[in-house]
Amino acid sequence: MSVNTHLHGLLITVSAVLILSPDALLVKLMHTDAWTMLFWRSLFSGGILFCGLAFVYRTRIWSIFAQTGRLGLMSSMVAAVGSLLFVGALYRTTAANTLVIFAATPLFAAFFGRIFIHEKISRHTLVAIIAVFGGISLIFAGDLTDTHLTGNMMALGASSLWGINLVVLRQARQLNMIPAVAMGGLLAIPLSLLLGADPTIIDQHDLILLSLQGGLVLPASFALITVGSRYLPAAEVSLILLLETLLGPLWVWLVVGESPGTMTLGAGLIILLSLILHFLAGLRRQPIDST
Repeated sequence: MSVNTHLHGLLITVSAVLILSPDALLVKLMHTDAWTMLFWRSLFSGGILFCGLAFVYRTRIWSIFAQTGRLGLMSSMVAAVGSLLFVGALYRTTAANTLVIFAATPLFAAFFGRIFIHEKISRHTLVAIIAVFGGISLIFAGDLTDTHLTGNMMALGASSLWGINLVVLRQARQLNMIPAVAMGGLLAIPLSLLLGADPTIIDQHDLILLSLQGGLVLPASFALITVGSRYLPAAEVSLILLLETLLGPLWVWLVVGESPGTMTLGAGLIILLSLILHFLAGLRRQPIDST
């Protein structure tokens, strides 16, 4: 049977993005403040992953966490702060702005990957990154006011940290890094409390949404992204994650009525076309592995 490992990585990572795409919508549907939401979001996602790992590995659970080593600790810390910035951005600017700015992740992933692990950037990946930033420029051309400046900057910070995390995951591809994903969720809990989270004020409506978000959407998608990073370069994984830039605002627009705007739609079209061409170029360049 012929197995294309590149296609395998693509399928895993695209599946992760499809699961993750309603995340921004779930945040927009909640009534509580950002840091209380982050507390419960992190508790559910980190707790579910930890319990799953404990069920699978039982008495070996602590050794599994220890095996991730320095890279696991780095990944979990970066993910925790990145999650904080991402949630804060969704509360301070539109979902479309947050997710389109988050599309800067490929540049950061490629940049840090080139510096820290000397990972080459293919020509078609570089062209796709440039095209994506052309799309992002449309967003800023249509929104140059200071109204959403804080949220936009938080989104940019989250994007840079996620790019770093993808590089770390790529470097640790021989390790099981799912424990680091769980730890990243748990580390965000004390951060949320330091910022003023009050877990006691959550209502039933938000608790149901958080159980869906933290119990299914986040752990399943992040676990799949972690696995997909074993098969694909960091810059390529981050390019696939750009699908959320299109799907996330679409769900928010359909359900909440938060319009992405003409410029955002134009940027989304550019990004989608770039992704399709990038995938086709990547598949043509990858050899087939035989087993």
